[in-house]
Amino acid sequence: MEKKQNQAPPAPAGKSSQPLERSLDANLQLLKSQLAQSSDISIRVFENPSSPPVRMALIYVEGLVDNTQVAQDVLRPLLKPGFGLDPDREQEDAGPSSDGMISLLADKVLTVVSLRKASTVEKVFEHLFNGYSVILVEGCNTAIGADTSGGEKRNIEEPTTQTVIRGPKESFNESLKTNLSLIRRRIKSPKLASTVMQIGTVTQTDVAVVHIEGIAQDGIVQEVMKRLEAIDTDSILEGGYIEDYIQDSTFSPFPTLLNTERPDACIAGLLEGKVAIVVDGTPFVLLAPVTFPRYFQSSEDYYQRADIASFLRIIRFMSFFLSLLLPALYISITTFHQEMLPTPLLISLASQREGVPFPAFIEAIMMELTFEVLREAGVRMPRAIGPAISIVGALVLGQAAVQAGLISAAMVIVVSFTAISNFVVPYISLSISARLIRFAMMIFAGCFGLFGVMSGLMILLIHLSGLRSFGVPYLDPLSPLQLSAMKDVFIRFPRWSMYSRPRSVANPGNLKRQKRGQEPLPPGKKGTEGEQS
Repeated sequence: MEKKQNQAPPAPAGKSSQPLERSLDANLQLLKSQLAQSSDISIRVFENPSSPPVRMALIYVEGLVDNTQVAQDVLRPLLKPGFGLDPDREQEDAGPSSDGMISLLADKVLTVVSLRKASTVEKVFEHLFNGYSVILVEGCNTAIGADTSGGEKRNIEEPTTQTVIRGPKESFNESLKTNLSLIRRRIKSPKLASTVMQIGTVTQTDVAVVHIEGIAQDGIVQEVMKRLEAIDTDSILEGGYIEDYIQDSTFSPFPTLLNTERPDACIAGLLEGKVAIVVDGTPFVLLAPVTFPRYFQSSEDYYQRADIASFLRIIRFMSFFLSLLLPALYISITTFHQEMLPTPLLISLASQREGVPFPAFIEAIMMELTFEVLREAGVRMPRAIGPAISIVGALVLGQAAVQAGLISAAMVIVVSFTAISNFVVPYISLSISARLIRFAMMIFAGCFGLFGVMSGLMILLIHLSGLRSFGVPYLDPLSPLQLSAMKDVFIRFPRWSMYSRPRSVANPGNLKRQKRGQEPLPPGKKGTEGEQS
């Protein structure tokens, strides 16, 4: 795996860019002068009982290394007399130069798989804080970093935000290496490419850019790399930090990057030509570019029959628009367009609203804000009591508000159904967008009725048409219309009928996904066709 260092502001002279000295004591003093007082950094100075003795120092960060591997693969070989080699061969291989000693340790002594050399203090710190054990040798101005990374980390568990009934039950975790291995385990191809860079002058967070060569467009990959390399900040703590810096439209309520905690969803995106951005320290992987219809596609759609998946996808689209427009439609019809309602329904609504002191617009705003507060409280409260408080709070407050004459019963039904519809969208980033836009649509409806609702929809459609995600139209393949790509938008066609990858994302020279003619046919029909052919 290639490692690329993100450009950082130049370090002050004599600080982290200073080269190592040949004196072991001078190097230790140099490192200690630049390290803050930290009890988790272990420095052990020892001598190898060879002739003449070789004085060395082993430095590592407790909690970032596997102590067993440090003891067995690093410290034990270094403490063997003469490094466990024949004295004549040792002298012949090592020679009088420092490069010979470093080569001897790297090639014949240390049993760690991954070794890296460091000739500056900056590189020593980089290796230390990435879980390497660094060996300094007397008389050598080059250090060796042995990959002994380990420590405590969360196990691979079931997804918590993107659950499915049928499908894989594992999710990404906070370890970059684990997440990359989950992708590599499913894509056993030499064309899977990953480039790791460090972003954040203080946190030095590892960020991996993953794509499949020949399937992803080179222009999109280069654009992703360009935007990431342009980030100059002190810290990257989560993928959301990256998203703020590289998304196409910062002030749009719609997300232009897809985040997922499911390896199968990430791999499906890679196979379509997308680029994955994996950030160390977060279980959510970013996919780019992304289009609006992609947010209504669940991983489970491709593990069930096409008719069932199509029905569920239509339900998601309907639920999204209901969560977006239902309160606005109720406000506009009950306030400005009562003649559109059947007479019995109009009389029922009028009787419910008798004695309610607020207009429908104020009712809806109060109820929506109350529900948002309850939802946020349920998320922040302890897991054992959060759901109970949310449900009980909603029932008690709703019933009390109706009995007190502050809210009509119909408004409680509208707001409750709107909230339920909002949870149907598979990705929470889009459902949050619907929650924000809903308030704007309610304002339009309260001021101008259905004319305001239609005007809001037109503004929304114009905004969506102008959005781009790394150069790809956000409404693709709806706008511009591509009939060949409509097999996986509102309904999902059978797998054997989707021959090609999305043209807007995949490499134009590698659009073929599978061969044609794989439709399953009854044996008799196959035999007849075979005889005719």
